[in-house]
Amino acid sequence: MTTTAPVPPAVGTRARAQRRALTVLFAAQVLSGAGLAAGVVNGALLAQDMLGSTSLAGLLGALATAGAALAAAVIGRLSDAYGRRPGLAAGYLTGAAGSAGVVAAAVAGSSALLFTAMVVYGAGTATNLLARYAGADLATPAYRARAVSTVLVATTLGGVAGPNLAVPAGDLGVALGVPRLSGLFLVSAAAYGAAALVLAVWLRPDPLLLARELDAAEHAAAAPAAAAGGPDREPNADTATGTKPSSGQSGRRRPGVLPGALVMVVTQLVMVSIMTMTPVHMHDNGHGTAASGLVIAVHIGAMYLPAPLSGWLVDRRGPLVVAVAAGLAMLAAGLVAATTAESTAVFAVALALLGLGWSLGLVSGTAMVTDAVAPATRARTQGLVDVAISAAGAGGGLASGAVVAGAGYPLLTIGGGILALAVVPAAVAASGGVSRR
Repeated sequence: MTTTAPVPPAVGTRARAQRRALTVLFAAQVLSGAGLAAGVVNGALLAQDMLGSTSLAGLLGALATAGAALAAAVIGRLSDAYGRRPGLAAGYLTGAAGSAGVVAAAVAGSSALLFTAMVVYGAGTATNLLARYAGADLATPAYRARAVSTVLVATTLGGVAGPNLAVPAGDLGVALGVPRLSGLFLVSAAAYGAAALVLAVWLRPDPLLLARELDAAEHAAAAPAAAAGGPDREPNADTATGTKPSSGQSGRRRPGVLPGALVMVVTQLVMVSIMTMTPVHMHDNGHGTAASGLVIAVHIGAMYLPAPLSGWLVDRRGPLVVAVAAGLAMLAAGLVAATTAESTAVFAVALALLGLGWSLGLVSGTAMVTDAVAPATRARTQGLVDVAISAAGAGGGLASGAVVAGAGYPLLTIGGGILALAVVPAAVAASGGVSRR
């Protein structure tokens, strides 16, 4: 008779805690997605209204991105020292304070306060992105990318709901005596505050701190067996379960932090550059606001909705293969976007490919970084990586206008697509790297 070996207690603890963490993170991301939408939908319009200048309308986005870069480093260090729960909750509370500051600036008519508040508001954006790492803390290597994608796709729900609240939020703002365009930031403050509350109350046990405890216990238990010549283990076996990685990763060497960071930085740079200038290019060629809004909506959906597919592919085929696919998808996006100035449908296809490439790049790069760093230093490293990602987005947004003004939109899209192929040699070079984990 064949007997089934009992599941080690640590494995059951990890699995239960992972299910709870993903549930809580999913709920928090739905809320924070609604908060994130305020800056995207009304940020530039509010700046244009308060500053009286179209040329400065993009300044608030740049300030929010700068704030996101600063916050990513701070939240990473805070999480490294005290755990994901206080780090992420503090980030969302800061985003809520920034949202409230934007409303106060609109009421007071103060440009200086508006600029400061948007920097603080950027903390919510950084936290929304950093939360994906928390989903992977307790996941086994064979399911790590899918855990990341579960957290990412939750943002879509709030991101879709948020813009649809613009009109009622504006009405609420007027009823409360604040400018209509700042009404959506009231929703953002409430959404970020609710996300912080959800994490503070229910993200227990803390996934990062528990991952450290379990890893330490597993290594301590494995050391005597190894010293005594215990039973052989697969070199790539998961330390928590003793099982080999998924078939797509079995026998593969894992890449390191730098290749993973490069994949995410390049895909962010290319995505923001093309996304930023597409509505401008469409407007200059006679497309209305509704058409450009539709194209951007398709793009945002393509960024987050394919996340489960991206995670499944990374777990099955490995992050290197998916990183190459990200570069190819972005090249295709650039080539398609350059072929037309008249067709809204073609622009939608191009930006859907751009969003898909970003999704593939973010999930594969996140998996590379998470696999390469031990839990003891994971949060700090991840925070620094996201600083680079935010900086790349800011640089791409600022440089894209100059490129289009000097050389035209087709050169921007084709050049961006070619630049995205930089992830291919990075992936090939990374295939010789070994994880430190």
